[in-house]
Amino acid sequence: MKLWVCVAVLFAAVFAVAVGRTSTVLEMAPPINGLALTNLQDTFEDFHNGHRHEAIDIMEPRGTPVHAAVPGTIRKLFFSVRGGITIYEFDETGAYCYYYAHLERYAGGLREGMRVERGDVIGFVGSTGNADAHAPHLHFAVFELGPEKQWWKGTAIDPYASLVAAVKRTK
Repeated sequence: MKLWVCVAVLFAAVFAVAVGRTSTVLEMAPPINGLALTNLQDTFEDFHNGHRHEAIDIMEPRGTPVHAAVPGTIRKLFFSVRGGITIYEFDETGAYCYYYAHLERYAGGLREGMRVERGDVIGFVGSTGNADAHAPHLHFAVFELGPEKQWWKGTAIDPYASLVAAVKRTK
């Protein structure tokens, strides 16, 4: 299954280049500084609360800074029952949405419509929403946006292979 996911991500990247835009999924930076490969587990296909997880959980101490994985725009700051304190960031091309959830809080001054650069601190790891209060983590997801560019809709893309590549680039 992981091979299929890697092929799907690669196909999406090749298609994006063919239509004249680069794939930020392949260029992302780790959302946590100092992230090691041992911190990553592919939980994309796991089932959580009766549905596919479609994200990677990165276990980190509460209050650890969360960084923008790509340059882009903060499209939505949102509180939900499941995700708690969340951020939806659109990449520069508007092709992908990066979703950061279960945050403890936002970085000071963060607002919707704000431009962020790769590596900017945008929030802090927490356990809000339906996360276990004793297991703070970053719930990190990537969605390919449709033509409507709706922050709450998109096709989930497994970020695991891209996160592994991003971690390797930082070493």
